[in-house]
Amino acid sequence: MSNDLPLSPEDVEEIASILSKSSYDVLDIETARFRLRVKRSGEGFTQEWTPIGGEAKEVASAVEPEVAAEEDGLLVIKPPLPGTFYRAPQPGAPPFVEVGSKVKADTVVAIIETMKLMNPVHAGVEGEIVEIIPENAESIEATTVLMKVKPA
Repeated sequence: MSNDLPLSPEDVEEIASILSKSSYDVLDIETARFRLRVKRSGEGFTQEWTPIGGEAKEVASAVEPEVAAEEDGLLVIKPPLPGTFYRAPQPGAPPFVEVGSKVKADTVVAIIETMKLMNPVHAGVEGEIVEIIPENAESIEATTVLMKVKPA
């Protein structure tokens, strides 16, 4: 990402999360200094940053979970954003997944509420959920491990 970007990565993530809850596929923001185009693509978003009079630059994709390997061979799912972790789509509804659930990369495993917006979290990997770490409605950071997955 270019250092001349007047928006932080968190600003772009917030814009992408707003777009994820709308019916729109593309959001264009243009000021005297820049144009930012956020476009829905598959399960995530891509952003293109263009300084006025400059060339377009692609910015890192936002609103995607982080999947990382651990020493024990398990993969961990981390949230795309900080916020409040929810295991179910609404109070009283069954959780998206339980320990033992089989998931694919596009399986929704949780929701993170950030700034009153509900952001679905996809597994990002195929396998079996072996541990769910935060409690329902717990406040989490972007570095929090949400779940551990045994890869398929």
